[in-house]
Amino acid sequence: MRVSLVSGVLGAALLAGCVGTPSLDSATGAASFNALQGMCATSPVDYGADAQSVYSAFFDAYVAERRGGLSKERFCAFQAAIAERYRAYRANPGPEAQSAWAKFFLDQRAQALSWRAAVDPTLRAG
Repeated sequence: MRVSLVSGVLGAALLAGCVGTPSLDSATGAASFNALQGMCATSPVDYGADAQSVYSAFFDAYVAERRGGLSKERFCAFQAAIAERYRAYRANPGPEAQSAWAKFFLDQRAQALSWRAAVDPTLRAG
């Protein structure tokens, strides 16, 4: 129960701050979560309850990559780091591991938003 609650809270908090990120369930023509993961020639990861939040981070990094603000190598390293930490968390779940995952992911989410804001004027409106 605690894992679900924290994941849900994490997802809700991250979704509340997202501007211009498509939903996993919508067909907006934006790059899908699987397509973003496939850009780096790695096996897709099932992020479970955190999938929408991770997709939001990947999408923001993707926008930065597409607009020249982030190299493809850095984009793929970003994805790989998140996948590695998520796998470590899922391999040894517990309150400390979940807290470490949440802190790490929030830092990564902030980084992705920063990259996107640097190249996307819609995120810099005053």
